[in-house]
Amino acid sequence: MTMTSASDLSDLLARQREAQGRDPMPGWPARAARLRALDALIRQHRGEIAEAIHADFGCRPREETDLLEVFPSLSAIRHALAHGRRWMRPRRRLADLAFLPARTELRPQPLGVVGIIVPWNYPLYLAAGPLVDALAAGNRVMVKMSEYTPRFSSLFAELVARHFPREEVAVVNGDAEVAQAFSALAFDHLLFTGSTAVGRHVMRAASANLTPVTLELGGKSPAIIGPNADFPRAVERIVFGKLVNAGQTCIAPDYVLLPRNRVGDFTAAARAAVARFYPDIARNDQYASIISDRQHERLTGLRDQAVAAGARADVLGSGSDPAQPRRLLPTLLTGVQDEMAVMQEEIFGPLLPVVTYDTLDDAIAYVSARPHPLALYLFERDRGAIEKVLARTIAGGVTVNDTLYHIAQHHLPFGGVGPSGSGGYHGEAGFRTFSHLKPVFRQARLNGTGLLNPPYGARFRRMLDLLLQRG
Repeated sequence: MTMTSASDLSDLLARQREAQGRDPMPGWPARAARLRALDALIRQHRGEIAEAIHADFGCRPREETDLLEVFPSLSAIRHALAHGRRWMRPRRRLADLAFLPARTELRPQPLGVVGIIVPWNYPLYLAAGPLVDALAAGNRVMVKMSEYTPRFSSLFAELVARHFPREEVAVVNGDAEVAQAFSALAFDHLLFTGSTAVGRHVMRAASANLTPVTLELGGKSPAIIGPNADFPRAVERIVFGKLVNAGQTCIAPDYVLLPRNRVGDFTAAARAAVARFYPDIARNDQYASIISDRQHERLTGLRDQAVAAGARADVLGSGSDPAQPRRLLPTLLTGVQDEMAVMQEEIFGPLLPVVTYDTLDDAIAYVSARPHPLALYLFERDRGAIEKVLARTIAGGVTVNDTLYHIAQHHLPFGGVGPSGSGGYHGEAGFRTFSHLKPVFRQARLNGTGLLNPPYGARFRRMLDLLLQRG
C-alpha cells in the first residue's frame, strides 16, 4: 500500500491503536500465529523476494539474499517461536526486606503500535528482524519501506497485505516526504535503521511526541589486524565482510588497521582473496552492484578525491561489464590522511582504506580518538592483546577473528553506541525493547506499613530509626 498524506498515516495508526486496545495483551497463541504468518510469507515467496531485490540493485546474487536476508529472518522467527512464551512470563523479584512479606514482579507488556523505518541495503532482513521482535512482544506494527528499493518494497507491501490484517501489520511506501510524516507519528516506539544524518531528523521528529526511539546507524567500523594474528585468514575474512553486497552493509569493515610493515602483504593477500571469491569479478554475477547512480558517483568521488590528495588506489580486479555500469571493483586505498572525505564518512561500498600502526596501543588510541563505531573487528591470537582491545575500545558490537557474525547471534543484542546508534534488539533483547517491563508490588494481608501512618509520634520515630539503620 502507498500512503500519500499525513492524515492517511494517522488514520492507519488510529486503526491499529484501536485494535490493540481491544486486545492489549495478546496471548502466546496469537503472537505465535503472527510469527508463523511471517515465516510462511518469506518461505512461500523466497524466489520473488530475491528477484525483486536483484532488480532493484541491478545485480544482487540470490545466494547473498538467501544467506544474508532470508536465513537470518527465518532463524529469528524460529528463535522467537522457541523462546517467546518464556519471555512473556512475569519475572519474580524479591521485595525489599522492610516490606516483607510483600511480593514483587516485572510483567512484560506490549507497548502498543511500533513503527519501523527500513533502509535499502538489506530490505527484507531489516524489515523482518525488528518485525519479529515487535510481534513476539505482542505489538501492532507499521513498516515504512525504502523508496530506493521500489520493486521489493512494492512486493513486500503486497505480501504483507495477503498474510496480515492491516490492523496487525501494515506496510507504507512513499518518498522522503512520506518518511518524514511517518517518523512524526505518535508511535509507542520507533525503530530506524539508516544513516546518522537521517537518524538525527528521525529523532528530532519523534521527540515532538516523546516517542522512544531505537537508532541503528553506522559509522566507520575498524578491522584491527593484531601483531600475532593469523594474517592470511584475517585478510580473507576482512575481504569477505567488505565485499558481500559490495560493501553496502552497515557493519562492513570500513577501514583496516595493520602493522606498518605488512601493507604489501595485505595488498597481495587481498588481491588473491578477491580472485578466489569472485573470478572475473567485473562480469561475475555473484558480486553485487551499487544500488543507484547516485551512490556509485558518491563512491567514485570518495576514491578520486583521496587519490588527488595523495592516496594510492590498488584495484583488486580488472575489466568492466557494459551490462552492469554500477558494478564497482574492490579498491584498496593506502597513504590515506584523516582529513580526506573517505576517512571522515562511512564508506558503504567496496573501497577499503588501509591505516598503519607501530604498536597495538597506537591502533587502540586511533580507534578511541574517533566516534564509537557500530562494529569492531579484531584479528589476534594472543589472549592478553584481545582483552586489552576489548577493555579499551567502545563499539556497538565486536567479532573476534571474523567479521559480521555477531549480528547473527540471537542471544546477543544488536545496536550501536553514541554516534552509531542507541538501543538494541534481536532475540530477547528485542522483545524487551518493544515491551514495557511493568513493575508490580503485591502487598501482603499482614504487613507493617500501618506503623508508618501519621500522626508521627514516638512509635513512628522508633520505626524510622530502625529503617534508617538498615538502609
